[in-house]
Amino acid sequence: MSDLPIDAQITFVYTGDLARSARFYESILGLPLAVDQGTCRIYRVLDRHAYLGLCQRDGAPEVASGIIITLVTNDVDGWYERITSLGWECEHRPRRNDRYKIYHFFLRDPSGYLIEIQRFDSADWDTS
Repeated sequence: MSDLPIDAQITFVYTGDLARSARFYESILGLPLAVDQGTCRIYRVLDRHAYLGLCQRDGAPEVASGIIITLVTNDVDGWYERITSLGWECEHRPRRNDRYKIYHFFLRDPSGYLIEIQRFDSADWDTS
C-alpha cells in the first residue's frame, strides 16, 4: 500500500443520455447523488469513500464493453427483487459461480454497462 493517503475512489463512465442514466442510478439502484456538475453526476456508492460518476459525452458507445461495475452485498436476492420489481430486466436470476466462489447476477444500465450484484462466499474476501 502507498504511504500517501487515498481519501476516496471515483469510477467515471460515459453516457450518451445523462438524464436516462441518472434516472436508472437514482430510481432503480437508489444511489444517492453526491455532486451534480451539470454534464457529470457523481453518486455515492459506499459511505464517503466509493463513488460512481456519469458523464455526458457525445459519441459515447451505444453498448459499453470491457467494464463491469460490481456492487458487493450480502443481500443479492434482495437486490434482485428490488430491481426486477421496478421493471428492470436482469440477465439471469441470482446464482452461484463456483469458480470465483460468489453468488451473483448481472444487469445492464441504460448505456449498456454491465453491472454485477454479488456476494463473496469465500472467507478470503477482506472487507476491513
